This record gives sequence, C-alpha cells and structure tokens, in this order.
Amino acid sequence: MTHFQAKQFIKNASGSLQNERKVERNLNNICNQFMINISDSSDGAVGVEDETSEDADDGTSDDVDSDAEESPASAIVASLLSYKEALASNDESKVAEIESFLKSIEDEKLGLERKVVSLSEELSAERDRVLRISADFENFRKRTDRERISMVTNAQGEVVESLLSVLDNFERAKAQIKVATEGEEKINNSYQSIYKQFMEILTSLGVVPVETVGKPFDPLLHEAIMREESSEYDEGIIIQEFRKGFKLGDRLLRPSMVKVSAGPGPSKPEQDASSEGQDESETIEEGGPETLSS
Repeated sequence: MTHFQAKQFIKNASGSLQNERKVERNLNNICNQFMINISDSSDGAVGVEDETSEDADDGTSDDVDSDAEESPASAIVASLLSYKEALASNDESKVAEIESFLKSIEDEKLGLERKVVSLSEELSAERDRVLRISADFENFRKRTDRERISMVTNAQGEVVESLLSVLDNFERAKAQIKVATEGEEKINNSYQSIYKQFMEILTSLGVVPVETVGKPFDPLLHEAIMREESSEYDEGIIIQEFRKGFKLGDRLLRPSMVKVSAGPGPSKPEQDASSEGQDESETIEEGGPETLSS
C-alpha cells in the first residue's frame, strides 16, 4: 500500500467515523423526539377499561394482563433500540424495516391529529348549533309570553269595556242624588259603598282613569267636544271632563270627553270698546246743553 493509498484510507475511515457519530446524534435526537411525542400522547390519552368479573377464569385474566403489558409505547421504545443497534451493526435491511415501522407510527400520529382537528371543528359547529337553538327557544318563549299577556289583557279589556256603561250610570246617579232624610242618607251610603267596591275591583285589574283637568290635551287619550276661552288655563289645557276615560296597561279602553281651553282670548278690543263708549257718553253730555239752549 502506497503512502497515498494509506492516507486516502485513513481519510475515508475518519469520514466514516464522523458519519457514524453524526448518524448516532441524529438517532439520539429521533429517539428523544419520539419519547417526547410518546409522553405527550400518553398524558393526553384517556383509556377506559371494564373491570373484569370475579367469576372470570384465570386464563382470561392472564391474557388481559399480557395484552396490557405490550403497550404501543413499549413497542416503539423497543423498535428505537433495535434501530440504534441496526445502525451500529450497519444492518441496512433491519434499518429499512424499522424506519418503515416508525414512519407508519408517524403517519398514524398525523392521522390522529387530523382526526382530532376534524372532531374539534365538528364539536365547535355542534356547540354553535346548540347555542342557536337555545337562542331561538328563548325568543320563542318570550314571544309566547308576550302573546299570552296580550290575550289576557285583551280579554280583560273586553270585559271591562262592557262594564264601563254601568260605571257611567253610577256616576250620573251619584251626581243627581239629593239626600234629604236619614233613610235617604243610609241608601246613599250603601250606594257609595257599592260604587267604591266596583272601583276597587277595576283598580285590581289594572284599570286606571285617564288624567284630564289641568293636563295638556292629547288626541290619543282625549276627545274634545268643546273649546272655550279661559283666563285661568293656557290654550290646549283641559278645563272640564264630561266623561271619564280609562286605560288597561298600555291599552286605551275609551277616551275621555273633555272641554279644552282656547286661551284667554283677545283683550285689546274690549278695552277699545269701553274707551269708545266713554267717548260717546262724554260727547252726549257735552252736546246736551247746547241742544237745549238752541
């Protein structure tokens, strides 16, 4: 062997040694990474095993124990150790076989990750669907409650409207009663007691009278049947009520019949007329003696 050949052999041997060290470092990194992945998978996985019955035979229990001992993690660790030994012994067929096995494990891991992502998306979609259904149900419940309250209010309103004419008769009779004797006083007291009880029943149902005298005229609540000039009330203010109006909640059962102020009216023409009358009287007084003397 020449000096050049020996030098080349030493160089190739050194390169092979460096390659082996590099391969060993890569193998250690691969082993560490797989161990980390295995540890993460073991921590996140949840296994459910049914408890064996006490009456089960011993053979079945032994099979279950042996199957439990051969876990995927131990198989992967054994494969990695075999892979390291195959690299050290330069067993290419064994290396290829173990690499194929490890690649299948990695592919299975990626498939499981994709499945987890898909299941997470399905779970999110189902959660959104449940939230939408809950919101729709809540809206439906509120709508049915409003409709139920509206139906009850309408039914009460129809009943109360039919009783308002009776209330009007009470009001008219109350205004016309003239108490002269003790017997009439007792009758009037009984009548007032019935009227008070009738009003209490209406109030318990939520019926309230519409405010009128001293309040601004509202065409939604009041019906104006007269307008009159008034120095006491400004224009548009109700000065008298002819018939009570009533409300049930937000519903108007009937409007109030009222008289509305047209304001104080013109004042200057009256002063001018009075001054003109005074001037005419003065003229007559002045012209009277002259006429007599003539």
